[in-house]
Amino acid sequence: MTDNVTIQAALDALAAGRATARLEDGRASIVLDVTGLGEAARAELEADVRRAASGVDGVSEVRVLLTSERRTRRLIAVASGKGGVGKSTIAANLAIALKQGGRKVGLVDADIYGPSQPRLLGVEGVRPKAREKTLLPVETPYGVPLLSMGGLVAEGQAIAWRGPMAGGALGQLVDGDWGACDTLVLDLPPGTGDVQLTMIQKHKPAGAVIVSTPQDLALIDATRAIDLFRKAGIPIIGLIENMSGYACPHCGEVSDPFGKGGAEAAAAALEIPFLGRVPLEMAIRAASDAGTPPAAGNGPEAQVFADLAGKVGDWLRTL
Repeated sequence: MTDNVTIQAALDALAAGRATARLEDGRASIVLDVTGLGEAARAELEADVRRAASGVDGVSEVRVLLTSERRTRRLIAVASGKGGVGKSTIAANLAIALKQGGRKVGLVDADIYGPSQPRLLGVEGVRPKAREKTLLPVETPYGVPLLSMGGLVAEGQAIAWRGPMAGGALGQLVDGDWGACDTLVLDLPPGTGDVQLTMIQKHKPAGAVIVSTPQDLALIDATRAIDLFRKAGIPIIGLIENMSGYACPHCGEVSDPFGKGGAEAAAAALEIPFLGRVPLEMAIRAASDAGTPPAAGNGPEAQVFADLAGKVGDWLRTL
């Protein structure tokens, strides 16, 4: 004889605690929590639950009620006014550090023309799969799922697209099946062009993190990026100064090849928060090239990114 315990055990193994069942006169009434699942994943799970319940002895009819908590997925744009300031490295490590802080984080490599996140996260050559025309993020070794143009084109292939094509590609990445992720970190291309405008208009981020080196030229361009977000009504979470100070590995003396304190002074002048500094460290460069982001390790560099993520997390909690 089949009872509620028997059918519940069958569903628990399949739905990982998402389903509760009640059996009465051969009718299985199942409440299925699909919070955080994309449309395709919801349909697949519902079909699997129906199939499993129908296969239980004594069940003649299956009814499934789908429920979902309203969950807002927040987009955090990581931007810079110019290239070469380490924006992608910051974005990758920030996403990992936010995940280690308890958030369910995904990473969108929105740098359509120069995607580098597959290298930074150690998943070069791994192509995302699709379900019903929706991209499924690539799982990385660090628990942060990733969608990137780098996973859709051959390595080294030039991406020579005009604005509308680039905007369409960005939409496919952002609208992927992100499952339970509640925060998406967007690694934007440098500058203030078509991709940034499309992102602002169609996928309005909750806030933006601006990355700059201390030098005046980088700060001038960072100011332009800040102005773009402000005019679009996107809050500025804060400014990060990257490549800030270099400690000689032989004598320990600290030098400042890109200047010192420029980003903090600019943040004060622009009346935006200064989130902190990331040093110019050989360890960060080597780990990034090897696809082993320092935020995932235990060294002093990991604490730098943990501190940055803590400030971004504090800002997210105010929303």
